[in-house]
Amino acid sequence: MAGPSPSREEIEEWFTAVLAGTRTRDEADRWAAQWHVTPGDQLVVDDAVWWALGLLYGIDLPGMDGSYLHDGEQVEQ
Repeated sequence: MAGPSPSREEIEEWFTAVLAGTRTRDEADRWAAQWHVTPGDQLVVDDAVWWALGLLYGIDLPGMDGSYLHDGEQVEQ
């Protein structure tokens, strides 16, 4: 079950950790999934946080060529 809504700072920390290699994309995806597989849209009231959670949830999706659908440069943006 999802806890309280994450802060913008927590979201940024996850993106930074993925880019630095201290967290895996799978870990980030699973963390963000908490708010997408439960009624998270009712828990998350900050639209920017909800949008960023949507990016983290799916960050580990494979592309057609076997690499990630979203490369490091896209994640950095």
